[in-house]
Amino acid sequence: MKMKTGLLIILLLPALLLTGCGSTVAPGNMGLRWQPLTSGLGQEPLKEGFYAHMPWNDVLVMSVQWRNFTERIDVLTKDDLHIEIQASVLVKPLIKELRQLKLEVGSDFYPSAVKPEFITVARNTLANYLLVEIPENSPEIERKILKGLKERMQGKHIEIDNVAIRDIDFTSGVLRAIEIKLSKEQEKVQKDFELEIAVKDAEIARARAKGEADSLQIRAVGQAEAQKIRADGQAEAQKIIDKTLTSRFLQFKAFESPNTKFIYVPTGKDGLPIIVSPETGAPH
Repeated sequence: MKMKTGLLIILLLPALLLTGCGSTVAPGNMGLRWQPLTSGLGQEPLKEGFYAHMPWNDVLVMSVQWRNFTERIDVLTKDDLHIEIQASVLVKPLIKELRQLKLEVGSDFYPSAVKPEFITVARNTLANYLLVEIPENSPEIERKILKGLKERMQGKHIEIDNVAIRDIDFTSGVLRAIEIKLSKEQEKVQKDFELEIAVKDAEIARARAKGEADSLQIRAVGQAEAQKIRADGQAEAQKIIDKTLTSRFLQFKAFESPNTKFIYVPTGKDGLPIIVSPETGAPH
């Protein structure tokens, strides 16, 4: 009886082992056969379902869904201010390269491969922006981080779809530094404006002085020209008078007034007589 029981157990043991050994690949996952005693890691990914195998074999299951990972990253901005941002990245394995990912990177690929590169690219990108520029340029910054991360992850058998900046933490020290910086910039702008006004005023004053000097010069030249013309006219008039002022003309002018009383004193053949007023006796 004991021999029959032992023989039955020996015969049923393989069947029990076969029916009790297997692995399930759940939805959202894929698997790779692992046969350490024969072919090693399988080539083709296994879709969802149940896969029976010998006890010494296995099916290695990996998630192939998009997974979102969020990091808090300390950043030094272009204006040397420290801030902390909260950024997330969406990743998943490349299904066709699942075997290479398992062999080269491992199932837990994010902390070992993606995270260090994500933090580095984010810091390098934000270092090119002033602190006040980051909020309004967030979409542009996200695109640059995504592009840089994709370039760094080439050949790592991982797909990256999206990068998002979810929060920017401004500490009290940073806010105070921003306030001081903006105040100094405003003061500089004000001084530059005042300097520009002063320069304009100086230019206006120089232009006005030059205009006045030019006006005085023009007036002086005009006056000199007028005096010269007047002198030339007087000289010309004197020449004309000298030519036309004869003794006979003077005699005519003396006799011209009917009310004039005078005494003739002959002075020669053609000379003008001296006119003596009978009332005063003074020569005229």
